[in-house]
Amino acid sequence: MVTVVKHRKVNIVVLEGEEQLAEHCKAGDIAILNDQEGWWIKFVGEGGQVDCYGEPFPSYNEALWSSKAAAEFGV
Repeated sequence: MVTVVKHRKVNIVVLEGEEQLAEHCKAGDIAILNDQEGWWIKFVGEGGQVDCYGEPFPSYNEALWSSKAAAEFGV
C-alpha cells in the first residue's frame, strides 16, 4: 500500500512490495522503496527521469529523514 508523506509541499511516496514508481509518482516527488540492500531514495524529475543516492539507507527512518531534508532544499 502506497503511503504519501507531505513535507514542505513535496510528496514523499513510500512504495511497498511490487508497487511501481512510475505508477505512483510524478515530477517533483521523492520515492522511498526497499529491497534486500536497504532503503532507497529516488527523485522523480520531468519526463519520468529518476535519480537516486548511490547507497541505500539501512533503515526506513533514515531514508525518511533524508527525504525530508531534501524536501527542505526544494528538490
